[in-house]
This record gives sequence, structure tokens and C-alpha cells, in this order.
Amino acid sequence: MHPVLPTLLAGFAAGAALIIAIGAQNAFVLRQGLVREHVAAVVAVCAVSDIVLIALGVAGVGAVVEAAPVALAIVTVAGALFLAGYAVLAARRALRPRALVAAAPSRASRVVLTAVALTWLNPHVYLDTVLLLGSLSAGYGDTRWVFAAGAATASVVWFSALGFGARLLGPVFARPVAWRVLDGAIAVVMLALAVMLLLRL
Repeated sequence: MHPVLPTLLAGFAAGAALIIAIGAQNAFVLRQGLVREHVAAVVAVCAVSDIVLIALGVAGVGAVVEAAPVALAIVTVAGALFLAGYAVLAARRALRPRALVAAAPSRASRVVLTAVALTWLNPHVYLDTVLLLGSLSAGYGDTRWVFAAGAATASVVWFSALGFGARLLGPVFARPVAWRVLDGAIAVVMLALAVMLLLRL
């Protein structure tokens, strides 16, 4: 049986290494944190989703996912289309910086649904949490759920810091040009992820 604290820290480190990478979730959480709209809801959706997926991976669902290539292909195509659509929206915002400053607040339901889609329609999330973290946890035997707790804690800490800490960048984003750069970068990241997903088929 592995010691509890080292196992917890190993799970935290593994979870952080995968979650902190640039991706659709992080870009969306950052943007919502900057505009200060429904940040708590977005952070909760992303963190809770990660916790559920990590738990599924540790429980052994990863093997089932690998055995269903057709289902994974469908999710991949759907995710790529969604990311491409979001990239178009981000590009439009980058080309119209004035609209960003004067934009009306988004509805909470719309923001939450976008966070859900960016999480559950992104095959990379399944690869990182269900498959990879699930596989890593198997090496810890009886303490694999401690490893899972560490990874889940990393998710909660990261999304909270990204969402609520984004306001510290407020002075930088007081200028429209900063929003153009951010949304332009988001558009590029989303489109690149969409292309990468389709190339995997």
C-alpha cells in the first residue's frame, strides 16, 4: 500500500500537469474571469466535470471508452465542429473590439451551456482524465482514490485561480487592443484544436 501523502501529491502533480496546458476550457474560463460574468458557475462546471471524469477513469471506465471507437469518433467530430464554431465567434470579436467593451452581459444559462460543451465535447478531456489519469491511478493499487483526490484538488485549485484571479489582469484589458489579442489567440487555439481532433480520425 502506497503512503497517503506522497500518493495525494502525485495525483495533484499529474492532474495539474494535464489541466494547466492551454486548451478550450482554460481559454473560456480566463475570458469569463476577465469580463467577470458568471465566474463561479463556470469554475464549478469545469471543476465538477473534471472530478466526475477522473472518478470514471479511476473506476476503470477508460477501458470501456477504448473499446468503443465509433462513439469516440462521433464525439471527436462533434467536438471539432463546436471548437471551430467557437473559433469563428472569437475571431469576430477580435475584429470588432468596440463591441467587446459595450457588449451586453451574457445569460447565465448560455455561459454554463458553453462551459459544459467545451468540457464534454472535447475528446482531449477524456484522454487526459478518463484514460491517462485512470491508467496512472492503477499503479497505486488500494490508494488509487487518494491519487484521484489529488488530481481532483488540482482541478479545483487551477480553475478557481484562473477564473477568480483573471481580474488581476483588468488594467491590461482596459484597452480594446488587449481584447483583440486575447480573442485572436483564442480563435487560433480553438481552430488548431479542431484541426488536430479531425486529423486523429
